Amino acid sequence: MSGHKFLFSGLRWWISGRSRWMSKLHDGLREQRIASLHSCSPKVCIVGGGPAGFYTAQHLIKARQDVEVDIYERLPVPFGLVRFGVAPDHPEVKNVINTFTQTAKHTRCSFYGNVNVGKDVSVEELQRAYHAVVLSYGAEGNRSIGVPGEELTGVYSAKDFVGWYNGLPSCRELSPDLSCETAVILGQGNVALDVARVLLSPLDILKKTDITQPALEALTGSQVRRVLIVGRRGPMQVACTIKELREMVNLPDTRPEMVVSDFEGVTEALKDLPRPRKRLTELLLKTALETPGEKEQERRNKASRTWGFRFFRSPVEVLADPERSRTAGVRLAVNKLEGSGERARAVLTGEVEDVTCGLVISSIGYKSLPIDPSVPFDSSKAIVPNTMGRVQQASGLYCSGWLKTGPTGVIATTMNNSFDTARSLLEDMDSGTVDVSAAKSGSHIISSLLEERGVKPVTFSDWEKIDNVEMRRGEAIGKPREKLLTVEEMLRVARTVTEDKKQFLGKQSSCCQRGPR
Repeated sequence: MSGHKFLFSGLRWWISGRSRWMSKLHDGLREQRIASLHSCSPKVCIVGGGPAGFYTAQHLIKARQDVEVDIYERLPVPFGLVRFGVAPDHPEVKNVINTFTQTAKHTRCSFYGNVNVGKDVSVEELQRAYHAVVLSYGAEGNRSIGVPGEELTGVYSAKDFVGWYNGLPSCRELSPDLSCETAVILGQGNVALDVARVLLSPLDILKKTDITQPALEALTGSQVRRVLIVGRRGPMQVACTIKELREMVNLPDTRPEMVVSDFEGVTEALKDLPRPRKRLTELLLKTALETPGEKEQERRNKASRTWGFRFFRSPVEVLADPERSRTAGVRLAVNKLEGSGERARAVLTGEVEDVTCGLVISSIGYKSLPIDPSVPFDSSKAIVPNTMGRVQQASGLYCSGWLKTGPTGVIATTMNNSFDTARSLLEDMDSGTVDVSAAKSGSHIISSLLEERGVKPVTFSDWEKIDNVEMRRGEAIGKPREKLLTVEEMLRVARTVTEDKKQFLGKQSSCCQRGPR
C-alpha cells in the first residue's frame, strides 16, 4: 500500500511539475510572441518635449494604429515653451497642456525627461534603435544684437528674461537690475509685448499668475515706469498681433506715448492692407492719433506708467555709464523705408538719437543650435536643412517646429508645421522609404545605454509628482502654480516614493518576512 502511495505521489509530482513546466513554456512563448509583435511595430523617437514634439507625436499616434512614439526631453519637465515661454498672464494659452498630457498617457507613447540627446545619447544611437528620428528640440539660442556695449550689465535677451520670470532653470540666476526708470525693448513682436506687459503690470494681476516668486519679488521693487518698444521698420510692418496690442492699450495704470510723425501716410495706405494687418494698423492709429473719450482720458491721466512704440529705429550701440560698468542708454540709428508692405526694407539715413535707459532687452528672435555632429545644420539660417520636414541627405531623420522653420508664428503655426512633418514620415513609411519591416529595439536598448552611463530618465508619472507639488505650493499662496526652479529639486521630487507606494512596498516586505502560510 505504501508503495502505491509512493508511486501515486511521484506521479502526481511529475504531472504537477510537467504542468508547471508547460505553463511556463506557454507563458514564455506568449511573451516571446508579444515581444515579437512589439518589436515589429514602427518605432519613432522624438527629440524635444515641447509643442512641436507633442504635436508630431499626436499626429503619428492618431494616424497609424501600430506606431510607437518615445519622446526624449533634456529637462525633467515637459511642454517646452508652453511652460517656459508663454506669458504668466496668458493661462488660456497653456490649456494645450491638457492635449499634450493625453498624448503622453497614450499606451503607444512614452516620455523620457532628463535625457540630453547629443550628450547622454547620440543621434546616431537613436537612429540605430528606431525606424525614424524626429528632431523637435526648438530654438534654445539667442540672436546677438551685434553692436558695441551689448555685453554690459543691464542688457538681456528676451529669451533669458522670459525664462527668468517663467522659471527656466538655466535663467534662475539672471537677477535683472530693475532700479532704472526707462527700459528699452528691441523688437516689436509678441514676446517684446509680453516683456513690456510684465514690466508694467500691476502686481495684483501678476500675483494671481504662475510667475515665479523671485521674479514677483524683484518686480515689487522695480523702478521701471516707462517702456519703449523699438523696431527698425514702420507701423505697417509691426510684428505683434492685435490681441497683444489690445492688451497693452488696456493695461491698467498705463498710458501710451507715440511719436505722431511715425504715422505719416499710414491712414492713406490702410485701404490696400489685408484684413488682419488693416485691423492691427487701425488700432495703432487710434491709440497714437485719436483723442480718447472722456473716460479713457481720465484713466490715462491717472496712469503712473507709460509705454510706446518707436518706429524706424535700429540699435547701433549700447551706451555705458561713466564707470563703463553698466548700461546708461542706447544709441539708435534713424531709418527710412524702401519699398512697401511686408517687403519694405529699413535703410539708414545717417541720423542717430540717444535714449537714456538702464535696461535693454533684445527681443530680435530665438535661434536653434546644432545638436550633434552627425546632423546637417545651416548656421546662417539656424535651422536643420529640410524638405517638408525630411532632413536633407539623412534618410529616416526628420525635423519639426522652429528647428524646421526658424522661430516664427504662434503655437497654432507650430501645430500645423508638426502635423506636416508627421505626414511626411507616414508617407515614407507607406512607400517603403522608411523600412519598418525590420525589428527595432527602441527604448529598450536606449534605456540600457542610459543606465550604463548613469542617466536616470524621468517618466511622465514622475513629472506628475512635480506637477502636484507645484500646484500645492501655488495653492498655498493663492497662485495656480509655484514652479520648482532647479533641475536638482525637480529630480528630488520626481524620485520621491509616494505614500501609497510606500504602504504597498511595506506590505509586500512584511508578507515576504512572514513567509507563506
